[in-house]
Amino acid sequence: MDQQNMRAADRDREAAVVRLAAALGEGRIDFAEFDRRSGAVAAAGTVGDLALLTADLPVPAEAAVAERRRRELKEWLAEWRHWLGGAVIMTGIWAVQSIRDGALADYWPAVPLGIWAAVLIAVAIWPSEDD
Repeated sequence: MDQQNMRAADRDREAAVVRLAAALGEGRIDFAEFDRRSGAVAAAGTVGDLALLTADLPVPAEAAVAERRRRELKEWLAEWRHWLGGAVIMTGIWAVQSIRDGALADYWPAVPLGIWAAVLIAVAIWPSEDD
C-alpha cells in the first residue's frame, strides 16, 4: 500500500496542525488561512490529504530546535539573574549582621549561593532528553 493512501491517524493530524501553527507564527500564512487549513486537516482521510495541506510550507524542525535552544538559554540566564539578586540580598543581610555585631561574621551566604550555582551549572552541562 502506498504511504500517501494510508489512513491518517490522530498523530498525523496533530503534526499537520503543529506545522500550520509554526507557519502562522512565522507569518507564512494568516489566521484565516490557518483556520481554513486546520478545518481541512480535521476532515482529511489519508496521509496524502494531509501532505497536500502542508506541501507549500517549510519543515520547521531546524527553526524549532534553534528557537527551543534560544529560549532555554534565555531561561538559564534569567536563573542566573535570580541568583545574583539572591546574592545581593543575602550579602546585604550578612553585612548588616556584621555591622551590628561590630565584627565580620563568617560569610554564610557562600553555602546557599554555592549550592544554587552548582545546580545552575549542572543544568547547563547535563544533557537534556532532546539532545
